[in-house]
Amino acid sequence: MKFLDQAKIFTRSGHGGPGSVSFRREAHVPFGGPDGGDGGRGGDVIARAVAGLNTLIDYRYQQHFKAQPGRPGAGRDRSGASGDHVVLKLPVGTQILADDQETVLADLMHEGQEFILAKGGAGGKGNAFFKSSTNRAPRKSQPGETGQEMWVWLRLKLIADAGLLGLPNAGKSTFLSTVSAARPKIADYPFTTLHPNLGVVGVDEREFVMADIPGLIEGAHTGAGLGTRFLGHVERCRVLLHLVDVTGDDPVAAWRTLRDELAAYGGGLADKREIIALSKCDAAPDGYADDVAEALRAAGAGEVTNLSSVSGSGVRTLLRRLIAVIDDARAADAPKQEPVPWSP
Repeated sequence: MKFLDQAKIFTRSGHGGPGSVSFRREAHVPFGGPDGGDGGRGGDVIARAVAGLNTLIDYRYQQHFKAQPGRPGAGRDRSGASGDHVVLKLPVGTQILADDQETVLADLMHEGQEFILAKGGAGGKGNAFFKSSTNRAPRKSQPGETGQEMWVWLRLKLIADAGLLGLPNAGKSTFLSTVSAARPKIADYPFTTLHPNLGVVGVDEREFVMADIPGLIEGAHTGAGLGTRFLGHVERCRVLLHLVDVTGDDPVAAWRTLRDELAAYGGGLADKREIIALSKCDAAPDGYADDVAEALRAAGAGEVTNLSSVSGSGVRTLLRRLIAVIDDARAADAPKQEPVPWSP
């Protein structure tokens, strides 16, 4: 299934049904009273977060969503039926933004969470509603309320436990394919990965979700390269795994470049827990990776480890460290239960 993390759609709720003008007609009752029923309510357009989706591709080719209008009222005090709702099934982690692409209308963070994008119009009153002691035979009714319509943007931010970062060709996709069942495209040239990939990583009978985003370059926070659209996918990660190619020209400068981009992008990315892994250590001379690790620590980097996705060296140790950090973050995020006072 093709990955799509942004889509623009048009929504319109149903108009309310008009009320009815009707009078009771019975034998031997020459002046029957008003019995016009009310119109039905228009349908809503509802956004709902559902499990099992990780793309907005369904909204690329169908962009208009219109709920049914309410049915008109009828005689004998019969109210019109309400219009059917339209439910948009969206991946968990989808943000709904106004047409300006800045105002966040809703953030669907949990499965089953719903948000009414466009509320259906109320049905109009029939003439029976306007009957009074001074107006025994009203001949007026109300039209239904007009439904709401608007253009909105859907923007998906993947929800994963760990985010995989690095400059182009740092070995991120190779690492993800090694530790999970994900099969991203792997080749020896930059920007092989053009869209984020999710993989379920298992270690010691435990599992967590890792997101691999396309390689970032200098100026990514302003949209350079593949830009800010993909940085948003790691905003909600509990820990960032930063792969640095140890065979690159200047690994320390590569680390600094990405750190600067995270700080410039904002969103709390620069403050997230970060683990740095020197990749492709199998292709480096003996002892060189340790020298680079010391240089990174001297430059202000925190936790640094060595690994080789090809040989598997250091992979399991790194995964165990990641799951430990994720467990700590989950525990910190868990709601604290107040102790229940004991009573005899």
